[in-house]
Amino acid sequence: MSNREVVWDKPIDVPEKWIQNVDSNVLKELPHGTQVESISPYGASYWTRTAEIQTIQADGSALSFFLKVTQKDQGKAMVSGEFLSMKSLHVALPYLTPTPIAWGTYAEDTSIHFFLCEFVDMTEDIPDPNLFGKGLAELHKNGLSPNGLYGFPVPTLQGTIPQHTEWNSSWEDFFAISIAKVFANEEKAQGVDPEIQELEKAIMTKVLPRLLRPLETGGRSIQPRLIHGDIWDGNTSTNNATNLPVIFDATCLYAHNELELAPLRPIRHKMRKPYVKAYFKNFPISAPEEDQDDRNALYCLRWDMNCSSLYAGNPRWRNIGVEAMKTLVAKYPGGYKAWAEEHGEVAVSKDPVHVNLAK
Repeated sequence: MSNREVVWDKPIDVPEKWIQNVDSNVLKELPHGTQVESISPYGASYWTRTAEIQTIQADGSALSFFLKVTQKDQGKAMVSGEFLSMKSLHVALPYLTPTPIAWGTYAEDTSIHFFLCEFVDMTEDIPDPNLFGKGLAELHKNGLSPNGLYGFPVPTLQGTIPQHTEWNSSWEDFFAISIAKVFANEEKAQGVDPEIQELEKAIMTKVLPRLLRPLETGGRSIQPRLIHGDIWDGNTSTNNATNLPVIFDATCLYAHNELELAPLRPIRHKMRKPYVKAYFKNFPISAPEEDQDDRNALYCLRWDMNCSSLYAGNPRWRNIGVEAMKTLVAKYPGGYKAWAEEHGEVAVSKDPVHVNLAK
């Protein structure tokens, strides 16, 4: 369901034959009396096969469905996580997403898995900034964490890589574990670089506490909010029928809501500052407000380095990440303690977060 910039020239692992017919387990999830008219490729994806299923319903009306097909254990985690993500988003703000229907496993081959949802006729355009900013803010206001913690009930994948979802009461600790795992995955994909290791160490020990600890100290607080997790122009569009924004391909977390804005930073994307500005007209910037842009840079670093993990051998995202790290490290050499002293606050100490990178 996305029109992506081509950065991946390898063939899709999932054989095309799995979207040439409608598997019986998919058919079971369609409304009673559905007659399948056709199934054909629809949209673009690097790691899955996607299709439109055209049907005639029991009342004689035409109705289409969107099907995404994956394979093996990784694919199963992908579609199960996407289903709960889309279901959670749909409950929080129904008009913003296609209606999720089911995920499951093919009867014909138990290594093949699927995600099924409502088919939405979308334009070729990115959403209107004001409508999108208002909708995204409303989603975040509605989507409070069910247990007051940061995380998500099931693993969700960014591309093909599981992101950190284990529950945590501290946003600083949650994000530290998350970005440390991203750094480790990126090093496995692109190779060891001593300069990058030193930069990452400074990010973890200086920049991250400096930018995130003030969110939850000095009488300030934030709440875990439901975020889509991969908002950019490839995963958003406009519903032709309603002219309202629509989002898809979710990889949800209950997180600091500003994490959602990370993919709106890169200059390579179509959705940028006007969307961020529109969002903050409807959802207040977290205090300290003056840190917002640098928090966004830190959050975007996680996003870019995860992209680097996905495209082994392509240095594009690593180079972008290195430049971002150099800028942040140079700006905050004194870390959180220097900030607390400057602002007359008692510095809150925290034990280093234990990161189990084997998970």
